[in-house]
This record gives sequence, structure tokens and C-alpha cells, in this order.
Amino acid sequence: MIAAIYARKSTEQHGVGDDAKSVTRQVEHARAYAKQKGWAVADEHVYVDDGISGADFERPELLRLMNALRPRPPFVVLIMSEESRLGREQIETPYVLKQIITAGVRVFSYLEDRELTLDSPTEKFLLSVTAFADEMERERARQRTRDALVRRARAGYVAGGAVYGYANVRTPSGVKREVNDAEAAVLRRIFEMYAGGLGFRGIAHRLNEEGVPAPRPSRCGPKGWSPSAIREMLYRDLYRGLVVWGKTKKRDRWGRKRRSERPLDDWVRIEAPELRIVSDELWTAAHDRLRGAREIYLRDTRGKLWGKPVNGVASKFLLTGMAVCACCGGALTVRHGKGRECVYMCLTHVTRGPRVCGNSLPAPMDVTDRAVLGLLEETVLRPEVVAAAVEEALARLRPSAQQQTAERERLTTALAQIEREIGNLTQAVALAGPVSALLAALTERQSRRDHLQHELIAFDQLAQMGVLDVACLELELRQKMEDWKALLTKHVQQARQILRTLLEGRLRFTPQGDERGRYYVFEGTGRLEPVLAGLTLPNAVVAPTGFGCQTCSPLSRSKGSQWCRERDSVARLVCHL
Repeated sequence: MIAAIYARKSTEQHGVGDDAKSVTRQVEHARAYAKQKGWAVADEHVYVDDGISGADFERPELLRLMNALRPRPPFVVLIMSEESRLGREQIETPYVLKQIITAGVRVFSYLEDRELTLDSPTEKFLLSVTAFADEMERERARQRTRDALVRRARAGYVAGGAVYGYANVRTPSGVKREVNDAEAAVLRRIFEMYAGGLGFRGIAHRLNEEGVPAPRPSRCGPKGWSPSAIREMLYRDLYRGLVVWGKTKKRDRWGRKRRSERPLDDWVRIEAPELRIVSDELWTAAHDRLRGAREIYLRDTRGKLWGKPVNGVASKFLLTGMAVCACCGGALTVRHGKGRECVYMCLTHVTRGPRVCGNSLPAPMDVTDRAVLGLLEETVLRPEVVAAAVEEALARLRPSAQQQTAERERLTTALAQIEREIGNLTQAVALAGPVSALLAALTERQSRRDHLQHELIAFDQLAQMGVLDVACLELELRQKMEDWKALLTKHVQQARQILRTLLEGRLRFTPQGDERGRYYVFEGTGRLEPVLAGLTLPNAVVAPTGFGCQTCSPLSRSKGSQWCRERDSVARLVCHL
């Protein structure tokens, strides 16, 4: 009889030999159990997940084990120490065990010398109770770990890993940080370079060119300084003598690895003047520049963040990086023309000469900028155009009468079934008392009922979209158009961001000539998706992330919808030599 083994340990054991690791002992004991039973263990079917939480069910070896079950498992027995090795989550663990058993594999626990089965309601109930206890133990272990780390952080000891600029020194009471003078000098220089006007990328390039030793990279990361590392250092409060611990948590409430911010009240803040590396003056100078950089990020009239400068660099000119020469495909750059006024010219012609690109026509910057922004207002930012797009989107979202009847019947039937189950479980709790498994099942059904009720309400709202208040919709559209147009009149950096948001690709400038002289024709395609994003409608919300009008797709453009024709706009701009 061929047997497989699964072993798991939640925390990775550093500094411990393979022979002394918990997972190694689990495998050894499982092999001994198999030998005692007369089973042969297949080495290729020994699955070991070391240092992975029991709440994570995307473990590499567990996934390999589950994949081996299809189409037919190559083993008939699976051995592990106990069912908690599969996981410590009261919903997922029984389901995984069910999949293994229904695939035809018998599961044994060598600690209790028994087979794990699901042949009767009693066995299923006992498994759910055990899974509940395992999850509670995981939660208590998490709380114990966090409490110990909080105490360590408040006492001034290291509660995390190594930080550039410091050396971790082990003492009888714990690990303390001490300033590393060589790295501290590099840090002060980084703050000075940024306060002096150099950007994240420029600082990283300079340090790499000079061969300054960089922080140790992640497991698979490349060596050397990176812009993201520079940014992180500039924001680290520890360098000004303030220890901040517990800002983020690594896992969500389901135990999955998803980093998120903790509430501000959960942060641990400790003054540590002995760890100060950067003076208050230097810190303030660097953060004044960081604050100034944040201010040029695009926000609407209500303060909502809409975008960032292209490549993180704020250009002084509106069209650089967004306009190209139609003759060669090169970018338009800014040069001084006659009278020292600024003009746009083909960069290829300027840098490589007329043999590569013969377009020497300059476009006056102020006239060109006004023409582009005016065209944007006249086409993409017209309420009539956007209203037509919304009407088409609503027509696609409205369910048919047959779909409405079927979907509402499905939701109503499911809701009635859940209500019956809740009633039965409530009676069982009243008779048997507050049994943990019954309470957990009751809570799960109540959550499912709330979800179905929300689904039913949302469906009714969707079905009512045929009677929307058009006047209210038009008022909101016009208000949003005014918001966008107001942003175009602000600083160049913000106008650049909204232009990048509303344009699909780049503007193509084509030099022309006739009896009036030489001039440019430019063309481009506007986008309605950013305008429609987050548009609130009575009884419904259209949140078109990735929203696209099918009428404008290449296969159906011939339908000739008026608002679609107006998206592709061509304007003429006369520029005299």
C-alpha cells in the first residue's frame, strides 16, 4: 500500500539544522508509523510546508498534494501528525479534508493512531469542533505573539528586523540597536541630496555609481540602491529619534498574507534620542520638499486624488511627452524661437538633423496649449457626449424581464431557505445550550442572510434604472464637467495630469502647407472612462473600472453613434514662420 506524508510548521526555524526541525521530526514519525502498518512511503509524495501559517491555504506543498489527487491519486494513504497540519481554519480545513477523502485517499493521524473519516454527521460535527478549537489556538498564539512584541518595543528592544543605519546588538535582556557610523553618514548625505533638489532616482544612481554599499536586498531582489529604498528612508521616523512600531499588519482577518494599515491608536511611539541620525533642520528641509512634491499630484475640487505626474516628474511644459511628430514619430520638445518665445519642435529634427526628419516647423507654445485645451473642452468634456455614453451603459446594464424574474426568484428562494436554517439552529441552541459549533453555524447563516438581502436590494435598484431622474443625472454630469474644466486652468503640472488622463495615446502633429502658409494639424483620441468613473446615479451606482464603450470598438465603429464620432477629434492650428 503506497502512502504519502504531509507535514507543516507555522513559524520558520532559523539557525536550526534540518535534522532538528519540527517538520523533519514529523516526517520521521510518519515514516515510522507507515513502517509499523506495513505501508511503503513514496519519497516523491512527501509534502512539507515549513514556516507557513495554518490559515494560508495557498501553501506550495499543499497545492501540490491537492493537484496529485486528480485525475487519480498515486497513493491510497495520507499520514500526518494531526488534522491541524492541514490548517487552522474552521471552514477551509474540513473542506480540504473532504476533498482528500472523496478522492479515495484514507487519512491517518499518527499521534492518535486513528483514521480521520467523515462517514457520519457525528464525525463531521466533531471535525468542525476540532477545527474551531484549532482556529482559536491560532488566534490566541497571534495575540500572545503581538503582546510580547509590544512589550519588547516599549522596553526599547528590537521588535522587528535589521534597519539600515543601525547594528543589532544582542544583550542578556534582548536585542538593542546601535548607530552604525558609516551607514549614518550615508543617510545624512541622502537627506542632504534630496533637500538640495536631487530626486529618488538621481540619488540612487549617484550612490550606485560611487559604489556605496547598499542595504541587503530581499531574497530575490537585485543588489544596489533603488529609488523605492531612498523614498522609504526619507520617511522613516527612526532616523530622527522616534521609534514607531506596529503601523501595519501582515495578515487580514482570514489569516491571508495581505499587508494593511493598523489604526493609529495601535501604533507604539517611543522617543529614542540616542538613535537620532538626522537633525531636525535636515529632516524638516527634506520633508518640506516631499510636501511640495505631493502638492502637484492631481486632486479634484473635493480633494480626491486623481493622478500623479507622468513618470513622477513634473514638467514645466504642457505637451512634452504627450505630443509626437507625425513625420518621424519623434517627441516634440521645447526650444526658444525668434524673440525668445518658447516653441514646440520635433526633437528628432533638432538632435539628428534634417536628413533624419525634415520637419523644422515650430509651433508657438502659448497658441498650441490653448488650442489643445480648448479642443478637449469642446469634445471630451461636453455633457451631451458623456450623457449619451451613460445612457448606452445603462441600457446594457438593465436586465431583461425574463432575467429579472429568474434572478429575483433565485434570491428569494435562497433567502427563504436560509431563514428556515436559522430557525432550526436557533431551536437547537435553545435545547442544547450555547454549543460552539452551533453558534458558529448560526453566525455563518446570519451572515449569509445579510448578504442575500443586500443582493436583493441591489437587484431591485438595478431593475429600477429605467425610471432614473434624468434631470438629476444631467445636473451631476454638468457639475463634474465643471470640476474637470477647473482643473485645466490650474498649474501646468495639474493640467498635464488631466490631459494625460483624458487622452488615449499621444497627440500627433502633422505639418501642412497651402496658400495661407505652413501650419500644423494635430489629432488625438479622447477617453470618456475617467469622466464616468464614480458617477453616482439615483438608486444605482455606475463604477466603470475599465469601462469601455463597445460602440467605439473597431468592429462596431461603423454604427456611427454621434458621441462616438465626436471622441475622435481633429483640429487645425496655424503657425506662421
